[in-house]
Amino acid sequence: MTSSVKPLIPDDDADRLAAAFGRRGFMGAGVAGGLMATPLFAAGAAHAQAAGDAEITVDQARTAPIPIVLPSLGSGVAQQITDVISADLGNCGLFRPISASMPQGTPDFGSYKSMGARAAMTGKVVDQGNSLRVEFRLWDVVTGKQIQGTAYTAASQDWRRIAHVIADVIYGRLLGEQGYFNSRIAYIARSGPRARQVTRLAIMDQDGADSRYLTNGQWLTLTPRFNPANSELAFMSYANYRPRVYLFNLNTGQQRLLGDFSGISFAPRFAPDGRSVVLSVTRGSGSDIYTVDLATMARRQITSSGAIDTSPSYSPDGSQIVFNSDRGGSPQLYIMSAAGGDAKRISYGHGHYGSPVWSPRGDLIAFSRIANGSFSLGVMAPDGTGERILTQGFTVESPTFCPNGRVLAFCRQSSAGSNGAGFATGINTIDITGFHERALPAGSASDPTWSPLNK
Repeated sequence: MTSSVKPLIPDDDADRLAAAFGRRGFMGAGVAGGLMATPLFAAGAAHAQAAGDAEITVDQARTAPIPIVLPSLGSGVAQQITDVISADLGNCGLFRPISASMPQGTPDFGSYKSMGARAAMTGKVVDQGNSLRVEFRLWDVVTGKQIQGTAYTAASQDWRRIAHVIADVIYGRLLGEQGYFNSRIAYIARSGPRARQVTRLAIMDQDGADSRYLTNGQWLTLTPRFNPANSELAFMSYANYRPRVYLFNLNTGQQRLLGDFSGISFAPRFAPDGRSVVLSVTRGSGSDIYTVDLATMARRQITSSGAIDTSPSYSPDGSQIVFNSDRGGSPQLYIMSAAGGDAKRISYGHGHYGSPVWSPRGDLIAFSRIANGSFSLGVMAPDGTGERILTQGFTVESPTFCPNGRVLAFCRQSSAGSNGAGFATGINTIDITGFHERALPAGSASDPTWSPLNK
């Protein structure tokens, strides 16, 4: 298989793609449905808070994580569910899980108050053979009132999904915004020597668990991107030694070519409605940006600057596109109408900018920046103001927002010594304030892309 790993493309094409992807791209390349939810009401309890009616803000929780009692739901799979809920809440940095024994009936709120808790979870897991019923209640320790009660029923193998859903409910009810734990990250799994790495399209839960390969590694594969509307990925593959964009159906495993362009197609990104893809196509010494309608496969060219125009990303409403271009002499970020036309430069800091991606909230654009031989990862407002660097390193790139826009996943790589010794590449996450960076247990990996919340 190793004879098929190294792409055989003309040097000029490789140089153009290297310029578009940055250091990492060519550096050595030589739940489904079925979850049912039923409300649980507490006798004598006040009505649950309205969605979003939270007493604690995210900013307050960053400074002082919310203490929450999370008793074990039982043994076996029940304990596994408890562990995932606790890890989701604890790893986001906004909660401080407190272990305790499961109460019989109504919790002892006085005891919980003495622990410093603000909230508490109770519940139980009932094994129904091929399915699980997980009863979950969320309590306000200060008032002693139930603020959420739901029983979730799903196939036994979906226990992890139930745990993520419960963690999302706790996050949402206590912080007043949607959680993001019931989501996935697609990425590129890497193995083998640095100069001839095998790359596989892979997918995992957002916490790094349940990872699985989607492709066999025969061809170099890069830049997966989720369709926000269905279970589909766009990605770049060197299949048959010709770099082009393909679509991968996560339900069937089927792949199909996205337009047979005369040049190399790369850097795909779906429109917010999932009905079209925007991507780059090489042309002479540069590249142009095209859109492709997925129903008709009709294509439309929307830039023709004569430069390298690449890495397009839609605004959440689909009206604008941010992209990277060297039309001004160096790689910078530009915004234009999704239909094309005049583009406005928005990046003016020191260095070269790339990998822009629009937040699902619409308020920020994340980017990578290269200056003085090192990488930075940052965010700015769509008009270019308020630029902030979140983290730095030898290589930090490929940012992708979680569904609620509060956290970024990205690729972090270390430098290599002789013969590639000491080189490492992995996926990290960081809050949009630069708070709470942590590595995901995904092994050697790059090119993350965060899914929408699982339906």
